[in-house]
Amino acid sequence: MKFILFFLTGLLFFSCNQPKKQQPMNTKVVIAHRGASGYLPEHTLEAKAMAFAMNVDFIEQDLVLSKDDVPIVIHDIYLDDVTDVATKFADRKRNDHRYYVIDFTFEELQTLAVSERFDPVTGKQFYPNRFPKEKGTFKLHSLQQEIELIQGLNQATGKKIGIYPEIKDPAFHAKEGKQLTEIVLQILSEYGYTTKKDACNLQCFDAKELERIRVELKSDLFLVQLMEFPEEVNNLKHFASYADGIGPWYKQVLDRKVQEKWQFTSLVSDAHALGLKVHPYTFRADQLDEFSSFDAMMQTLLIDANVDGAFTDFPDLVVTFLNK
Repeated sequence: MKFILFFLTGLLFFSCNQPKKQQPMNTKVVIAHRGASGYLPEHTLEAKAMAFAMNVDFIEQDLVLSKDDVPIVIHDIYLDDVTDVATKFADRKRNDHRYYVIDFTFEELQTLAVSERFDPVTGKQFYPNRFPKEKGTFKLHSLQQEIELIQGLNQATGKKIGIYPEIKDPAFHAKEGKQLTEIVLQILSEYGYTTKKDACNLQCFDAKELERIRVELKSDLFLVQLMEFPEEVNNLKHFASYADGIGPWYKQVLDRKVQEKWQFTSLVSDAHALGLKVHPYTFRADQLDEFSSFDAMMQTLLIDANVDGAFTDFPDLVVTFLNK
């Protein structure tokens, strides 16, 4: 673990002492998906510090409430595929045999060891060539802790790297009697994130909840409607009535390949016509699917399809590509 901290310190020093380039206003944005998660376990402070050093535009925070109403930075409402909760709290699983963040206090959650994502049944690491899951001393943390890290680094380096929080499964939280959205908005406000100018893009898959954030809760943040299902492309006009951007699965941008050249759906052009930015997810160098290389993926989506930014597990590669 000392090596990791030494490496991150060196990377931050190198990054922070590079000359600051003046970027045009329409520069495509790079969003560190769960941090630099291609290199370090997702949603750890170490992964966020590494992403910061890579000069991204935004760093993502997925948010789930603890039992005592602390927003925890973790991708799922479950704990058992990124922590050792099954070992430390074997009797705390629910009837579905899953361990829920919401059943643990913040103090209890901080006792857990975080690792690279794995299958809780087999123990097999999901991305075998990433950081080995048996190594390191990674921990869970709160939204407040991450904001203070990013804001502190911004002050120390003169950068203006933003945050990109996601309200996770608001319907589940509501069913459990929890007000995740209201708590998150209050914390964001306390740290100075209240308008579209404040380097904070707030995202959610739940369209009703995102609309509620704009209409009922009257938030003036930059709102991004995440998309997952094909039929959602028919709702762009409605999304544009309350959101500022969309975050589609990148496959929703692709249509078909003709003579080795990709053709695209109308999603990007339709969104742009409605004034919506398009930030597809997730660019992974170790999960290429349709593409022969990561460069081909970036060229196809960022340049040829003309999306406005990308969620990526490998922020350094996307930053380098765009800087070319």
